[in-house]
Amino acid sequence: MKTINFKILLALVFISFSVVAQVDRTKAPEPGPAPKIQIGQYQFFELKNGLKVFVVENHKIPRVAFSLTLDNEPILEKDKAGYVNFMGQLLRNGTTNRSKAKLDEEVDFIGASLSTSSGGVYGASLTKHKEKLLDLMTDVLFNPAFPEEELEKIRKQTLSGLAASKDDPNAIAGNVRSVLVYGKDHPYGEITTEETVKNINVEDAKAYYNKYFKPNVGYLAVVGDIKFKDAKKLVTKYFSKWEKGEIVQPTYKVPEAPEKTIVAMVDRPASVQSVINVTYPLQLEPGNPDVIKSRVLNQILGGGFSSRLMQNLREDKAFTYGARSSLSSDELVGSFNAYASVRNEVTDSAVHEFLYELERIRKEEVLEKELLAAKASVIGSFARALEQPSTVASFAINTSRYNLPEDYYANYLKNVSNTSLADIKAMAEKYIKPDHANVVVVGKASEVAEGLKKFGTVKYYDIYGNEYDPSAAGELPAGLTAEKVINNYVKAIGGIDKLSGVKSLKLNMGADMMGNSIDMKVYKKTPQKLLVEVGMGGNIMSKQVLNGEEAAVAQMGNSVPVNDQIKEELVIGSYPFPELKYDEIGIKVKLTGIEKVDTKNAYAVEVTYPSGAKVTQYYDTESGFKIRQTRVAKTTQGEVPMSTDYSEYKEVDGIYFPHLIVQPMGGGMKMNIKTESIEINPDISDDTFK
Repeated sequence: MKTINFKILLALVFISFSVVAQVDRTKAPEPGPAPKIQIGQYQFFELKNGLKVFVVENHKIPRVAFSLTLDNEPILEKDKAGYVNFMGQLLRNGTTNRSKAKLDEEVDFIGASLSTSSGGVYGASLTKHKEKLLDLMTDVLFNPAFPEEELEKIRKQTLSGLAASKDDPNAIAGNVRSVLVYGKDHPYGEITTEETVKNINVEDAKAYYNKYFKPNVGYLAVVGDIKFKDAKKLVTKYFSKWEKGEIVQPTYKVPEAPEKTIVAMVDRPASVQSVINVTYPLQLEPGNPDVIKSRVLNQILGGGFSSRLMQNLREDKAFTYGARSSLSSDELVGSFNAYASVRNEVTDSAVHEFLYELERIRKEEVLEKELLAAKASVIGSFARALEQPSTVASFAINTSRYNLPEDYYANYLKNVSNTSLADIKAMAEKYIKPDHANVVVVGKASEVAEGLKKFGTVKYYDIYGNEYDPSAAGELPAGLTAEKVINNYVKAIGGIDKLSGVKSLKLNMGADMMGNSIDMKVYKKTPQKLLVEVGMGGNIMSKQVLNGEEAAVAQMGNSVPVNDQIKEELVIGSYPFPELKYDEIGIKVKLTGIEKVDTKNAYAVEVTYPSGAKVTQYYDTESGFKIRQTRVAKTTQGEVPMSTDYSEYKEVDGIYFPHLIVQPMGGGMKMNIKTESIEINPDISDDTFK
């Protein structure tokens, strides 16, 4: 048995002391001894196949959990980035003995939970069902079927998520940050894209599983209401047949911080805010004595509400709702990141304050009260983590995985308490590098880029971290107008003669939302007749109808008031091709420039409706097709740009229609709407629009 011994004592870092008659209030109180916490105990054994097992008994409730972690280094997935994640999800989606439905049924029947990932398997149940749980868990682990149909479901869900992330400035910033900090030749710098997801197949998942799922790189934590001898007996019974294998772990070049600070600009023309990340790689492995001291440092700089970044950018300057930082350790490469979202007009000022605070903590010694508060916060977080029995197992596994000293966690609080002002200064000088940072800004370049030049060379990147020269898109061709861009679009999709001959349209479309199939039908007929009906499971969820001057909208069978803006949108949408009617309707257009849409160059055309409402439409400079429409919506979080993307143009009776429309749903969600059929000039009864 291995035991981590402590006397129980939950204490704050501010030491209680007896009040004496004479107190010198000009001096800060001396810190007391390091608080001590009893972490708990675990027991260990190892199977002949190399599987390391850690058992933590906790008999408070009749539940037990089995958590398997595989200690494999990340790999480069290249043009199939995302397939390792697919493999992890597929493990849970059916075995050679049980379909996914059968697996779900058996897990639910015993009230258990069972999940998988590329890094292992987790299961938990009532103690009385532990053998059934292990039967299911090892079936998933040893006999994955990797069903093709389940892979397609995962692909569909992943593509939907990627579509939503294209419009999420934080996700975009994450992509670019990863590429710049780690590089594209490092697994941490690989970006999963629609193209890489479409390349993934079942054989990729099988190959990874066969190569890397081996017991000799495994750590199994058994936590809960179970005796050590019973745990050993069960683990031996269910996991001994797992055959070990040799795994050659890949190695990678260590990423380096830039020689001098650069500004990475990601242009998002509709943005009313800028997402800022000040970031770079650093060398800080788990177990390094600097880890604990650097955690205290980061707590002072940007780890909480009372941190310097928060007090400066939020409380003092009112630039943002929150400004924080992270300083993380990792076996391969750690990183630093300071981040916030700010208004366009204060973007350069916010970057200045970030760099100012990074430089200040390097050069000036922090205050004693800051250090004490940071220690208290770190100690509190550590103590709260100990409320979970699984923490004991995690500590034991980490000690083994990272070759930590046996007393690493036993001495954790002592080392926190012993962190001095001089230590913080040394950590700041070593790990805080404002002169060697990537300043990633996702925002409206036309408003913020000029002000960022004073911090370093401004380079432009697309949403996947690919650098590009904005001038390469070229100046707007002489004489090009918004009207000509729209005329080119009309020509590209079929020509004015062909489009003018369309008097009615029927479109049937489908989508998937959280596993539910959605059916949509759109009927258009001139003049000004429109029906948009959305159904799910045979029920009509929403309905929009326009019949000349009369408009009606219903949601879940309930009538919704139709204001002038809604009616205006219905009228415009009732035309088979609204672009042909802009002059007649009174719509004004203005060409604003060439902008990047994902990886394509597009002409941006500002469209102003008679009511004054505006949208921006983007037309591919090469194909002429409309590929995006963006409007700014007013929400409880302020103004938020909402983009609808159009792609997969296909010809139907001589006219090209987009067959994939990615529609924003609010809350960061998007829906992929696929066109299933189109009828041109069908006979539609006027009664359809009543």
